[in-house]
Amino acid sequence: RSRRSRRNSSRAASAPAVGAARHCPMRSILSISYDETLLTTRQQLLESEGHRVISASSFSEGIEFCNSSKPLALFILGHSIPLPEKEALIKAFRLHRPTAPVIALRRAWEESVSGADFTIDPNPDELLARVACLLRGKGITA
Repeated sequence: RSRRSRRNSSRAASAPAVGAARHCPMRSILSISYDETLLTTRQQLLESEGHRVISASSFSEGIEFCNSSKPLALFILGHSIPLPEKEALIKAFRLHRPTAPVIALRRAWEESVSGADFTIDPNPDELLARVACLLRGKGITA
């Protein structure tokens, strides 16, 4: 065997498993909601699209995950979280994870959420489209 073919074969041995993304770090989406039913539904929706999801059902739990060493690619804040707490969570995210985008799901009367990259209606199709677009743009598999 030539030197070149040995290099290629050693690369092949360390290649990711079938179905794993090449060159894309595997990271999680942190989804926070104060409504357990909505939180579970959102997690199932995102996981059905192949995303890895960590769910938090309180402000303190959301902060705890943000401060952890878990690789997080994206934050989703549910519409059940009061506006002042959404904004406080975003500030904490920006402090610890400045490059991770934030999607805030809005209540009917909320125009936008300060500090969020996107404020959208709590529509499953719109959420999935926005998540896919953000993660694809960052070259990340969640």
